[in-house]
Amino acid sequence: MVRLTIDLIAKSRNHFKKKRGLSFPEYLKTLTHLHFFSKNIEDIGDLSMCRNLTVLYLYDNQITHICNLGFASNLTHLYMQNNNITHIDNLSNLQKLSKLYLGGNRIAMVEGLETLCELRELHLENQRLEPGEKLLIDPMNLLSLAESLCVLNINNNNIDDIRDLTVLKKLQHFSAADNRLYNMEVKIDVFSHWPQLLQMDLVGNPVCEKKKYRDRLITAAHSLEVLDGKGINELTRQFLINWKASKEARKKKNNKPQSNRKNLMYGLTMLVVLLFFFFFLSEIKRHKNERFLGTDLSFMWLPYRPSAVMDA
Repeated sequence: MVRLTIDLIAKSRNHFKKKRGLSFPEYLKTLTHLHFFSKNIEDIGDLSMCRNLTVLYLYDNQITHICNLGFASNLTHLYMQNNNITHIDNLSNLQKLSKLYLGGNRIAMVEGLETLCELRELHLENQRLEPGEKLLIDPMNLLSLAESLCVLNINNNNIDDIRDLTVLKKLQHFSAADNRLYNMEVKIDVFSHWPQLLQMDLVGNPVCEKKKYRDRLITAAHSLEVLDGKGINELTRQFLINWKASKEARKKKNNKPQSNRKNLMYGLTMLVVLLFFFFFLSEIKRHKNERFLGTDLSFMWLPYRPSAVMDA
């Protein structure tokens, strides 16, 4: 098993030349970037001597757990995509972390990010999930990232609902391509909560097949500059906004006469009912000397009976 340790750093040719003029322990204290990608590393050992580490490249390895990084309080960038990680653990001390790359792992539930108040980019694309599984994000984690997260990549994770993401008020770049997003109205409502959104990618979702998909999203997200890899011309946006406003105005105007006609028909119906009621009362008054409850009231309908016409 290959383990990332101080000894492995010492044996690395990439670091050999940099050690000249410094003892190895002194060199480790000055180390800010550590490149150990594609080295078949399965585990992270004790790196606590690298206290000034700010960027750590560990992508394309065989790592199953995030561990032994509690010392790296100055770490700002962590690249661990394309490993075998199943859970996000042991990041609570990395409070300066700005960019976290975890795409291509086996993560089904995103959690363990509550203390990362400075996290600006979160990359979770292409998780290798079990059949029928979809990527879920803990709502409490989303609330913790609401005031910091600017970039979110959740491409190709079987996601069918993004309503929980409305809390991410600072979001600028959103990628959710190749998922199962369908409902247009829900998407428009979510995007309306992202006033700073500049770029969005939804290619490969069923919602892209909806009528006027692109036009409706452009009018819903007023700050959007790029949609599905295509730029948005400001003149086009303004035209669509004006067209939508005029359409709604016409619809409102057309509905008003229809409403008036309904009110008129209702009034006429009530008038007929009242006239019949007064006619009924007048007939009762005209026959006030008779016993009403025991009397055959067929005389009221006599003029309308065919037999009455024949008798006349």
